[in-house]
Amino acid sequence: MSAGPALLTIDHLTMQFGGLVAVDDVSLAAKDSEITAIIGPNGAGKTTMFNCLTGFYKPSVGRMLLDHPNRPFYLERMEGFRIASHAGVARTFQNIRLFPKMSVLENLIVAQHNKLMRASGFTVYGLFGLRGYRSAEGEAVELAKYWLDRIDLTAKADWDAESLPYGDQRRLEIARAMCTEPVLLCLDEPAAGLNPRESAGLNELLLFIRDEHKIGVLLIEHDMKVVMAIADHIVVLDYGRKISDGTADEVRRDPAVIRAYLGEEEEDST
Repeated sequence: MSAGPALLTIDHLTMQFGGLVAVDDVSLAAKDSEITAIIGPNGAGKTTMFNCLTGFYKPSVGRMLLDHPNRPFYLERMEGFRIASHAGVARTFQNIRLFPKMSVLENLIVAQHNKLMRASGFTVYGLFGLRGYRSAEGEAVELAKYWLDRIDLTAKADWDAESLPYGDQRRLEIARAMCTEPVLLCLDEPAAGLNPRESAGLNELLLFIRDEHKIGVLLIEHDMKVVMAIADHIVVLDYGRKISDGTADEVRRDPAVIRAYLGEEEEDST
């Protein structure tokens, strides 16, 4: 697969909480139309890095440049809600955060709230049902239906989100993020709790997003079968520092990764 230029460039990212350095001088590049996985033991700084990227934390040091098609964005300078609405960075979380009492379809439509609000003239056009708003509303429903079909939940469109099986909820959360039409999709442990069949379906969905929608995917994941099967590029963190960066084969053979994360025994030299 031919990859595009760097979509996200992180330079010397550091996040410090008092005397604790959670992310320590990490630099990396994630390309457009690629899946970049960030792996490492618990406490390695993976989720903290995601929190910096999506505006939950302001990094202590460092630059995070998103090469958006319209113009570049320095994410460390932006408020969190603007990172999603203006820069086009969408995120899922370790713990599912759907709107449980809304229907499956409503969860996908509400993800397009910002676009619908602009089309409504911030409620004025919507109140009068003007043509521009009706058109935008119809497009939002069609986009929601498209993703319902992609995640095989069309038959459950009217179900409350909380009533879905766990694996369906995971897929719905990714589809909801895609309804924001992001340029960068950040997924925090999307395979957590999935059985092998569901993990295989997740792999297919993420490869479809990469190949058909041509966006960058940034993935935190502990399931090495998922990572090694779909990641184009892997970054390994340990105690907040980057210890390896490369393809799946390169990372798999890296002695530092074997010691820190994969847990394979090194050959006895005696």
